[in-house]
Amino acid sequence: MPVSEGYLTYILDQLRPVVPGVRTRRMFGGIGLYASELFFGVIDDDVLYLKVDDTTRGEYEARGMPPFSPIEGHASMNYSQLPEEILEDRETLQLWTNRSLDVARAAKRTRATGKGTKRAAKKAAKKAAKKKR
Repeated sequence: MPVSEGYLTYILDQLRPVVPGVRTRRMFGGIGLYASELFFGVIDDDVLYLKVDDTTRGEYEARGMPPFSPIEGHASMNYSQLPEEILEDRETLQLWTNRSLDVARAAKRTRATGKGTKRAAKKAAKKAAKKKR
């Protein structure tokens, strides 16, 4: 869904003090949020979603925040809606965006090292099979 210019301006005004150098990239009708080379958020249909993992997802779920669902019926477990009230509290917004950036950093490291990827899993399975011989 499209993102209105007013909402995008509002989000960037709120994020700039807590995420220096935040930038955007239009993608598939939504907008991706980046800090340096870290992809940490998505804006879609005038809703902000931040990157989550198993350690942070529970905080969003406890507040009733849904996961990002780019296609109806197909939720992304990697992004969850940020509670609106957090946008108005700079200190809390800093905390939540820092956590999201930490998740993005960890995901980038995992991709760079190959750990946690299908390729790494195949390699580990091959190695285990050789040991059995």
